[in-house]
Amino acid sequence: MKLDLQTYKLTDKGKLGNFALALGLAGLLASAFGFMQDKDQFYHSYLVAFFFWMSVALGALFFTMLHHLTRANWSTVLRKMSESIMSNIPYMLILFLPVLLGMHELYHWTHEDAVAANEILQKKAAYLNVPFFLIRVAFYFTVWSVLAALLIRQSQKQDVQHDDSLYKKMRKISAPGMILFAFTLTYASIDWLMSLEPHWYSTIFGVYIFCGAFVSMLAFTIIMVAYQGKQGILTNEVTVAHRHNLATLMLAFVIMWSYMGFSQYLLIWYANIPEETFWFLQRWEGSWKIVSVILPIGHFGIPFLALIPRAAKRSVRWLVFMAVYMLIMRYIDIYWIVMPNHLKENASLGWIDISTFVGIGGIFVWLFWRKYTSGPL
Repeated sequence: MKLDLQTYKLTDKGKLGNFALALGLAGLLASAFGFMQDKDQFYHSYLVAFFFWMSVALGALFFTMLHHLTRANWSTVLRKMSESIMSNIPYMLILFLPVLLGMHELYHWTHEDAVAANEILQKKAAYLNVPFFLIRVAFYFTVWSVLAALLIRQSQKQDVQHDDSLYKKMRKISAPGMILFAFTLTYASIDWLMSLEPHWYSTIFGVYIFCGAFVSMLAFTIIMVAYQGKQGILTNEVTVAHRHNLATLMLAFVIMWSYMGFSQYLLIWYANIPEETFWFLQRWEGSWKIVSVILPIGHFGIPFLALIPRAAKRSVRWLVFMAVYMLIMRYIDIYWIVMPNHLKENASLGWIDISTFVGIGGIFVWLFWRKYTSGPL
């Protein structure tokens, strides 16, 4: 990789993009074989992988709008990276198509006979029905894509000329955008994840998912910042202070995720209403119990202790290790939400889980890298 310090554009983009594309295509090809072997497993594995990478893109959209709303200085040199990540959102709609094709296998409420035989599903049918679900999907992606496109367009104008009015425009977009983001992410998490078990509900679920999404984005950003630093790119512009701030934010949202998860569990445990407790009881069966224990320890206890010291936030190797570790924990969390709907007795990580993750992830990284390296960094 080589950077032109006059234009801040890469004259040599390196091999990351091509490697990611090859890996993504191989993963999708293997996933297609998995689809022919076991459709039900494929759809659930694909949903886990899709939502994992989608959450990274949505976390980047939040980060960019937060940057503009606070008019932060420290995150300016990271903004191109977050913009490039969120530019993947329109393409994620294409990758969402297998989820739409597998709705009948994924979502119990799409079965007319099941709805006809269940009074609760009948009362929820005004919201949980296929046509309205598709309309909401279109609405979510439209909102996210338009917000991302508007902010990226203003940012590209800023590359050409410095104009204070552009800052104001981006702030005016981000203010209502933040409200729309909160609304759409909440309902998308209800539609795509919570409705996998349509009898269960939680009013804090959307915030829980949001916290995890932002942690995913921060971990991904830390890895990419370290990668470009190792290549000698923006080593003077992206300093130890930036890594410290990213690590601090990641720690803060790890704590917030834990608070939301515990609050959700505590209220349901305390009320002890069968209509609510069955969701957690299902995740206390067989080897799912192990996963349920891993999450509070691995997603909160370990990263809390590992990221508290100041030195830990400033060590590149340690931060990269923790970022990779947190992405693994994020996958486990989404897996824990989705997979008990399919594997009811025991958790089991299969090759289809890996192939779908690698397939979508490879395409995601390729699209991100192509956008990131197409203009000034």
